[in-house]
Amino acid sequence: MSKCEQCIVREFSSLKALNKEELLKIANCKSSYTIKKGEPIFEEGENVNGIFCVKDGVCKLSKLSANGKDQIVKLVSKGELLGQRSMISDEPVNLTAVALEDMEVCFIPKSEIMGLFNQNNNFSMNVMKSICGDLKEADDHMVNMAQKTVKERLAETLLYLKDTFGTNDDGSLKTQLSREEIGSMIGTATESCIRLLSEFNKNGLIELKGKKIFLKDLKGLKREMN
Repeated sequence: MSKCEQCIVREFSSLKALNKEELLKIANCKSSYTIKKGEPIFEEGENVNGIFCVKDGVCKLSKLSANGKDQIVKLVSKGELLGQRSMISDEPVNLTAVALEDMEVCFIPKSEIMGLFNQNNNFSMNVMKSICGDLKEADDHMVNMAQKTVKERLAETLLYLKDTFGTNDDGSLKTQLSREEIGSMIGTATESCIRLLSEFNKNGLIELKGKKIFLKDLKGLKREMN
């Protein structure tokens, strides 16, 4: 089990504001887990009572809609924290987190985090900034859903996946999402997502090889966003 003060991923989250002594305290009380692809880290309505630090891997945050469909709200990767908002509001989590690939996460109990929250102003400010950033993303996502076409949202999402998570050695998108998951991200039915991907493929914007997606014409995809 690695020590928090030696873990590089802390530099990407609110934890970067903690000093060595505070990080040592966290290291002594945290629990480390390996989450397999497809397994939940937590589920909507659960009392988490702490935060998860993503050490490696990517997960999706989703919410179950009234019609029983999962709506992907956000993808979370290495260095980010999960559960901050519900910890501060003292409420159950309102989203489900599921691993999109094998992950390593560390769980830090609420009692330890809230102690640091009260003692370290920089840390508490970082946490609040992170929560505000999530709210801004939610606002932007809501506007995109209301004002952009499905085709525009698909082009934007494909470019986001490349820019945020990168590509494999063969040039395919590193984060592999099912057609259903891509449809959930852009707010459309799986069938519509498949049809649009086929259209992009036919027009030379992307190339499809099984589950793999290659972005062939970045400028063309950007034009689809306007």
